[in-house]
Amino acid sequence: MDKWVLIDGNSIIYRAFFAMPPLTNSAGLHTNAVYGFTTMLLRLLEEEKPTHMLVAFDAGKITFRHEGYEDYKGGRQKTPPELSEQFPVLKELLQSFGIAQYELPGYEADDIIGTLSRLADEQGVETVVVSGDKDMLQLASDHVTIALTRKGVSEVDRYDPAEIQDKYGLTPLQIIDLKGLMGDTSDNIPGIPGVGEKTALKLLHEYGSVESVLEHASDLKGKMQEKVQTHRDSAIMSKKLATIFREVPLEKGTEELAYSGYESHALADMFRKLEFKSLIERLALPDAGCTDNGVPAAPPTYEVLRAGSLDKADLEKLLATSESLYIESIGDNPHQARLIGIAVTSGERIVVLTYDDLMDPSLSAPVRTWLEDESAPKRGYDLHKAELALGWIGIHLRGITFDALLAAYLLDPTESSQSLAALIQRHGLASIQTDEAVYGKGARLQVPEADVLAHHLAAKADAVRRLVPMLSNELDNGKMTKLNDELELPLAVVLAGMEKQGIQVNPGVLEDLGAELEKGISQYMSGIYAQAGMEFNIGSPKQLGEVLFEKLGLPVIKKTKTGYSTDAEVLEKLEPYSEIVKMILHYRQLTKLQSTYVEGLLKEIRRDTGKVHTYYRQTIAATGRLSSQFPNLQNIPIRMEEGRRIRKAFVPSEPGWKILAADYSQIELRVLAHISGDEKMKEAFIEDTDIHTKTAMDVFGVSASEVDANMRRQAKAVNFGIVYGISDFGLSNNLGISRKDAAKFIEQYFAVFQGVRQYMDDIVAQARKDGFVTTLLERRRYLPEIKASNFNLRSFAERTAMNTPIQGTAADIIKLAMVKMDHELRERGLRSRMLLQVHDELVFEVPAEELELMKTLVPEVMESALKLDVPLRADVSYGDNWYEAK
Repeated sequence: MDKWVLIDGNSIIYRAFFAMPPLTNSAGLHTNAVYGFTTMLLRLLEEEKPTHMLVAFDAGKITFRHEGYEDYKGGRQKTPPELSEQFPVLKELLQSFGIAQYELPGYEADDIIGTLSRLADEQGVETVVVSGDKDMLQLASDHVTIALTRKGVSEVDRYDPAEIQDKYGLTPLQIIDLKGLMGDTSDNIPGIPGVGEKTALKLLHEYGSVESVLEHASDLKGKMQEKVQTHRDSAIMSKKLATIFREVPLEKGTEELAYSGYESHALADMFRKLEFKSLIERLALPDAGCTDNGVPAAPPTYEVLRAGSLDKADLEKLLATSESLYIESIGDNPHQARLIGIAVTSGERIVVLTYDDLMDPSLSAPVRTWLEDESAPKRGYDLHKAELALGWIGIHLRGITFDALLAAYLLDPTESSQSLAALIQRHGLASIQTDEAVYGKGARLQVPEADVLAHHLAAKADAVRRLVPMLSNELDNGKMTKLNDELELPLAVVLAGMEKQGIQVNPGVLEDLGAELEKGISQYMSGIYAQAGMEFNIGSPKQLGEVLFEKLGLPVIKKTKTGYSTDAEVLEKLEPYSEIVKMILHYRQLTKLQSTYVEGLLKEIRRDTGKVHTYYRQTIAATGRLSSQFPNLQNIPIRMEEGRRIRKAFVPSEPGWKILAADYSQIELRVLAHISGDEKMKEAFIEDTDIHTKTAMDVFGVSASEVDANMRRQAKAVNFGIVYGISDFGLSNNLGISRKDAAKFIEQYFAVFQGVRQYMDDIVAQARKDGFVTTLLERRRYLPEIKASNFNLRSFAERTAMNTPIQGTAADIIKLAMVKMDHELRERGLRSRMLLQVHDELVFEVPAEELELMKTLVPEVMESALKLDVPLRADVSYGDNWYEAK
């Protein structure tokens, strides 16, 4: 059975370029886009096993579409030279793969693919079109599936006509009408100005096509009628421009698309030229010591066993010799995820239990005992999420000794995807079926019949079994085994305990605050209308822009493609000059508090516990910081009183208990003092002098009594700015001074804190040499952009090199404190509970009889988490709720 794969070369290489970090070989050739394209190509070859393949390219900037509309694609920026130089490299690489490529003057890659997919459809040939362009959806049919890339090129969403109907309520051909109405800024297709996707879909659901919308223009109301009637010619032209031409006079016959595999020597030579060493090893190409057939390794063989097929003794023996564990749950929020099943490997034997099996004591008793046995080692993937999914059905996962997700994150925290599929691909293991292929997605998502599910879970568990020794060896080589074993793994267990515990929320407090916010929002709305002299939609950037810049004549700061910019940066610059702008900024703050934090938190309170149960992600932030989700409790705004008052709703879960909070004082500056070794900065912290006053004294050359509020404010801005590699431009914006004055201030700062200047210079030089920087606990962050020819990319990498050791070490310290604090609570048999981690702060609920002890113990543990050359300091407070504790 034939299968065609048609790839939109221009679209995919562009996406790969902007998704991948800068990468060059030793000859200085940029290779990041080609590398990203290649990894996608290899996945397609493994998953699709095509008999025919083609990569289509645009032949030039001028096509037949320019004859009717000279401005077609006129808004596109010039292709970056770092990308332009990779096109010929990609075409040479495709030759090495033995994959056909084609371009034709006057036509776009879309048209070539459109024509070929039509021919395939007519012949009933299964075809996959791969692109990043939604225009391609118009080609979908019973035989043609469109794979649209997302997250760069690492993942795709597949669309057939049914999927398009589910998502848009349209047929594939109506995608053309959609573009006709809403236009496409990337191709400079105008559409009908002011009609976005939501409006266009509404019109098409009612009228079916651009032409029908135009015919019924008189039925439309108000401004919409005016827009449609005024821009009818634009809509018709836009639909024509968006239509893929499917009658291209192809000079290649379809037999030239035949794909029979690559010649391994040719591909190995090309990979060596590009220095894609990992891909040579992954494909076991000739110089890696394999046979010369260029075929990836055969998929592993193993025996899949259902729990019911084993007697108790055999099952217990398998569990006792287990090598890996995989636990499957569906849903991003692990507190609500649907547990599907588990698989445990022992050599080439894999036992699988579905959810129903787990809930059957006669089948699952030995497995439940094993899962809860602290002495039985568990090696798996994303066991933090698994622990929560199991916890909500009464199974307590213990004895975790290795987590492939945590290990992969430590090895490269900037990697865009640490999914199991991505890890398998990067380590050269045979690919497995995608979750989408097994479960479906969206409304069609369902658990397959038991045997299909068992084989899918077994494949994942086996992949984990093979990954564990590879990742463990890489951690050893990167000197991060201790970081993994003594910090991240124990922390995952601590976090799961905090998350299951949750924090009590008083809904009445939120409801009362919501009512106050509604009143304030209404008052600000009335004030804004009075200032504007008219009513308008304050939430509409377009209407707001017209009021501020046309009706009121305020100076235009910035424009976007669709009109005036009214973002926060613009409004903050206008605030000193206009009362209405001050009111709009406050209005926005109140509406966000109301929708995101009052209404949002009320929705997150679980009925069965009366609490919110956040989820801490360990594998998101490149600095090592934790990220809070479902809900995010780290972003509750506390700069304004209304935001701080939200914390009043967070209360103890036991009567008579208190909320206790402790936060590190200036932890990042203390870390900077230690890492840089700057004597003046160390002296300030050792003598417990206010660091900002001390900085102002040294920079301005004055005594402590002469430091005024403005001096201290400027010193504080520089102190914290230095941690992030601030520039004179950034400091001038922060302080409202000229760039010249800001540059002078920074120079004065470095003249005083010479150790800090030396650290900045040294760490950038070290990063350029090593390609990475580390924290005090050896956490790494790779910086491939540090050698980029692009100034902006290189500068960003240099700033990242300066601040990552500081931010990352600060993150490590509070994590250490959490692990040690959890240990103290358990060792001492205390009832107090650690509930939250918010930036540099830890939040507890404490019974009255333990309050005095905890007021001493918590700062003691936090301050001794890591020995530095300067003292760490943690400030503690308490009250009847989180607000009072701060």
